[in-house]
Amino acid sequence: MFIERSMTRRVVTIGPEAGLLEARETMKTQGIPSLPVVGEGGVLVGIVTDRDLRSALPSGLLSPEEVQGQQERLAAVRVKDLMTKDPVTVAPVHTLQDALILILRAHVGTLPVVDEKRRVVGIISLRDMLQAFEEVLGLSEPGTLLCVLADDRPGQMKRIVDAVTEEGIRLGSVLVARDWERGQRAFFPYIFTNNTIRIKRRLEALGFALLNPLDWYLAPFRAKP
Repeated sequence: MFIERSMTRRVVTIGPEAGLLEARETMKTQGIPSLPVVGEGGVLVGIVTDRDLRSALPSGLLSPEEVQGQQERLAAVRVKDLMTKDPVTVAPVHTLQDALILILRAHVGTLPVVDEKRRVVGIISLRDMLQAFEEVLGLSEPGTLLCVLADDRPGQMKRIVDAVTEEGIRLGSVLVARDWERGQRAFFPYIFTNNTIRIKRRLEALGFALLNPLDWYLAPFRAKP
C-alpha cells in the first residue's frame, strides 16, 4: 500500500523564524507531536518535535524566579535554532513498509511526505501506519488468528491458503515468521470465522503443526533446553 493513501494531507507547519513558544502552543492546540518547518514555497527545511521542546523548556524543579528568567530567554529562541535540519522524509509513492523501516531506523514517530521539489504534501505517523495495516490485514473484521508451523519448503503457504479456501472460509491475510526454528517457519493466517475446528483438523491432516499464536511471541523469552 502506498503512503499517499494513508498519510495525513492537512499538515500543520511552521516557519523557521517562528518563536519556540509559538511552536509549543501550536502543538498543544492542534494535538500533534511535531511540526514540519517550511520555507518559501512550502519547501521543507526541518522539523521540530515535542521532544525538542521538552529539552529546551524550563525544568519543573526551577523556582518561579528562575522560570521567569528562562521564559524571557526562550522568547528569543527561533524554531530554526532548535529544529532538525534535512529530516528523513518519504515520497507519496513509497510504501508503508518503506516508511516503517525508516521510522524504526531513524527513531522518530512521524515522517514528512514531500514531492520531487521537497514541498510538504503530507505527513505519516506510526498511528497512520497501524490503521493502514489494520485495514490491509483485515483485523477490523472479527476473526481468528491461527499459527501454523511448517518446514521451509517452497509452496507451504499455498497449501495452507488452499486448505482454508476449500473449507469455504474467507482469508484476511497471511503473515510469515521466517525464524521459528532451523528449517521451519510459522505462518499466521487471519481467517474470518471463529469456528476453527474443521480447518484445524484439515491442516493437521496435511501434516502441519498448529500452535497457540502466543507461543510464538513468548518463544524468545523461554529458556531453550
